[in-house]
Amino acid sequence: MKRKFKIAGLALLSAVILFLILDFAFPFQPKIHYATQVTDYKGNVIHAFLSKEDKWRLYASVSEITPLLRKTLIYKEDKYFYYHPGVNPFAIARAGVRNIFTGRRTSGASTITMQVVRLMEPRRRTYLNKILEIHRAFQLELHYSKAEILQMYLNLVPYGGNIEGIKAASLLYFGKPPQLLSLSEITALTIVPNRPSSLRPGTRNDALVAARNVWLRRFEEERLFDKNIIQDALNEPLVVKRLQAPKLAPHLALRLKKENPDEPVIHSQLKIQLQSQIEEQVKNYINRRKMMNIHNASVLVVNNETMEVEAYVGSADFNDVFDGGQVDGVRAVRSPGSTLKPLLYGTAFDLGLVTPKKIVNDVPSNFSGYEPENFDQHFNGPVTAEFALANSLNIPAVKILKEVSTPVLISKLRKAGFKTIDKQAKDLGLSMILGGCGVTLEELTHLFAAFSNEGELKKLRYTSETPLDKKGTPVISPEASYLLTNILTQITRPDLPTNFDNTYHLPKIAWKTGTSYGKRDAWSIGYNRRYTIGVWVGNFSGEGVPELSGANTATPLLFSIFNALDYNSPKGWYETPANVSLRKVCAESGDIPSEFCTHQILDQYITGVSAYKRCQHLRWVFTDKPGKISYCTYCLSENGFEKRAYANLAPELIAYNELQKIPYQKIPPHNPDCERVFHEGPPLIVSPNDGSEYYLRPDEPQQIQLASQTSNDVQEVFWYINDKLKQKSAPHEGVFVSLPLGRVKISCSDDKGRNSNIWVTVKKM
Repeated sequence: MKRKFKIAGLALLSAVILFLILDFAFPFQPKIHYATQVTDYKGNVIHAFLSKEDKWRLYASVSEITPLLRKTLIYKEDKYFYYHPGVNPFAIARAGVRNIFTGRRTSGASTITMQVVRLMEPRRRTYLNKILEIHRAFQLELHYSKAEILQMYLNLVPYGGNIEGIKAASLLYFGKPPQLLSLSEITALTIVPNRPSSLRPGTRNDALVAARNVWLRRFEEERLFDKNIIQDALNEPLVVKRLQAPKLAPHLALRLKKENPDEPVIHSQLKIQLQSQIEEQVKNYINRRKMMNIHNASVLVVNNETMEVEAYVGSADFNDVFDGGQVDGVRAVRSPGSTLKPLLYGTAFDLGLVTPKKIVNDVPSNFSGYEPENFDQHFNGPVTAEFALANSLNIPAVKILKEVSTPVLISKLRKAGFKTIDKQAKDLGLSMILGGCGVTLEELTHLFAAFSNEGELKKLRYTSETPLDKKGTPVISPEASYLLTNILTQITRPDLPTNFDNTYHLPKIAWKTGTSYGKRDAWSIGYNRRYTIGVWVGNFSGEGVPELSGANTATPLLFSIFNALDYNSPKGWYETPANVSLRKVCAESGDIPSEFCTHQILDQYITGVSAYKRCQHLRWVFTDKPGKISYCTYCLSENGFEKRAYANLAPELIAYNELQKIPYQKIPPHNPDCERVFHEGPPLIVSPNDGSEYYLRPDEPQQIQLASQTSNDVQEVFWYINDKLKQKSAPHEGVFVSLPLGRVKISCSDDKGRNSNIWVTVKKM
């Protein structure tokens, strides 16, 4: 007897060793291709895609398998599931005996584990394949837990047509996740895989109800559930029909699927109720503007505290094939108009170049041939930096960019993740601040979210797998962000939409608008403590619309979304940083008051950063008593003179005053008997441009304009061509001359002996 046990033990050990060798040599590595599903922040499926095999095979996690579903399924399919090692020997013996005596297959012996193997590796029903199936079942049990095996079964079991898995069946037949299925619905679904054609839900409902009731009564007989629970399940009507797979938030769903091609479940951070609400707002808004030839809009909503993207609307209507509904406007590269100006001003604040009350001249200017204009084609003369930003004036922005320099601004934009600008960097100039570059709505909204977070750029969180940046990348300082926010919150500005002034519909937000050249893109990006919302309105075709503007086209939609989303926000407003202080400045210049400054105002500044410059808007000039002649210290007599204050105007402002016939205090002509030669403040030649090439037609004489800007004390200028006097004129008078062919030197001297030179090249056409 002992010998028999010993032999049996050796045989068992040999079988185990052989199994382990085979398991190592031929491992069972199931690869299941699931259909991609995108969920909202609560885990509800909002969009589903077919698998590579065109199957609705949706992955269900262990947590989605309820105790009720587990209990019902195991009782029906495999009562001893938790007790056998993948194969039930008693069931195999019973099935073998019955099959031998009846001559046909009357009883199955497949466990849930064996069914999983068969679903993963379908084969013909032969005894050899059955042995292989048993081997694979042992392997499955060796490497996976019972919960995982049950999960595999519920993810693979067929439910008729191309529907596989309990989650797909639950969503496509009952319109709910597996966790919400009742006993009646669970029972119906557990019997469908045995007869997927004759009991297909939605087409064979009567047969399915009858089969369901048979099993429910069997549960009652076996006392699996309480009698009253069974009775409720029997009385429950089976409302089942084939439904469409969820297709919400299509633009984001397509994007996330492309970025995560092998993920069966993508957990987005969308709030689907908010998403649907904004989609409806956008669709209705654009429908009202189609008569104006405006056909599309895009919106991105970011939670500033968590950086979660809570709404993502790529177009007004995804199903609109005529107006490019499937184009994702959130990622489309467009011209930003004036929307980059806040970053420029914030950078200038951090460099100490300007403060909110610093005066900048909004007058016609020439930047090496580039002559920008304001949106309304008007000039405002001297304005504060905050007025220039709030009113989105172009010329002050270009002036400030010239001081900041384009490489510095491009570096900031690169840090903020502007990919198209990174590619265009070598070709960008001063025009970039007025829209001469490419950006996306996503990039702009991300940037403005940084303004809300004290200048720190934190990564956008589209999925729950993306961790929250505790410490972001600083783009501008918290102090500059605060100054920006104060300016962008002002409502006395031209980009306040019509009919919103002094109404309760105006939300408490900081915002900036933009309109691209040709009126092809209308932008409005706004933020408060809780949210940053970006809005783009226009046509994906790039067609311009005369009525299109950021103020009156995009901002009303921005305000509408803010009012619906966060009206009367409980989060309060921004607190003043410790390093931002108040100081008195001269209202005429925005600089520290000097002896001339009788009109002083308060200005915010960044301690230790903002420039500390004394005001020089006036200067002392020595004149004779009638004020007809001025003197320098070289020719000043011992008596018979007076000391008077005169405006110390920039040459460009003098030229503007002359052009607009604006009176200003002119310094009297300098003493004609003085022989001193001045060196500071030579004339600025504004036409032609230094280094330019001019092509002249030989059959038609053409002249080129010479123009300069000079200081307040100049009465006359002298023009030289190749060092030969050509003509004299008033300081701001344009002169037209003919130039010789070749490289030409053009000089301008004023009546103080100060001189400027430029070179141009003249060629024949």
